[in-house]
Amino acid sequence: MIGNDIVDLHQADADSNWRRKGYLQKVFSREEQQLILSASNPCQMVWLLWSMKEAVYKIHSRRKNWHVFAPVKLVCTEVKLHGTCATGVVVCQRLKYFTQSAVNPEFIHTMAGESFPLEAARIDISCYDPSDESYRNTAPATVSHHGRYLALAYL
Repeated sequence: MIGNDIVDLHQADADSNWRRKGYLQKVFSREEQQLILSASNPCQMVWLLWSMKEAVYKIHSRRKNWHVFAPVKLVCTEVKLHGTCATGVVVCQRLKYFTQSAVNPEFIHTMAGESFPLEAARIDISCYDPSDESYRNTAPATVSHHGRYLALAYL
């Protein structure tokens, strides 16, 4: 089972003020907040961690019928950022999930799985048109969209 998430960084910047009082505390653990505040690019780290949590939520909610998105209950650990790639672990209800992310100036895309290395998946990232749902006919294993982007993952 896999999950995927995409964050359009321009859209996130326009829609969210993560610097507002109390935001980080509601969404991120103390350790995650420290990662954000000590990062060379704190904004990028916010959306990387968010994307990791979202991708894992998609797996965990299907696996455990868990439909309460409480970001602070999904805890990112072992986060390693290497240029345009990142890896990490997200723990939810004592279960570990593994993530791989692509980081670029336009978007962050994260894949999550129950084991490492992640299951081989074909990723298709394209422009998102909310009026076009034809991608559903292609039977993706997991779908994500945000702002200008649509991310489909196929097993």
